Amino acid sequence: MEITCGTDIIEIDRIKKTINGTSERFLKEVYNEREIEYCESKKGMKYQHYAARFAAKEAIFKAISNKLESKFDLTWKDVEIINDSNRKTSN
Repeated sequence: MEITCGTDIIEIDRIKKTINGTSERFLKEVYNEREIEYCESKKGMKYQHYAARFAAKEAIFKAISNKLESKFDLTWKDVEIINDSNRKTSN
């Protein structure tokens, strides 16, 4: 069995500017309805939650990219980042 790991870091301000600059387009391309609902419920901290989910998705793509025939085999919405019952982020 092969175990792979991916990591990613994203600037919160970059996500905030992208979300505010593209209106709904970026949100609809990257996040599903549950992710958007969760992040929006965080009010003043919503951009931190969007950034965390974006970074987690990027890390997953990095970890599995060498297993895909094409980088287009997986979309942003194919990966959902959720919180477990202890409010810890998982996927």
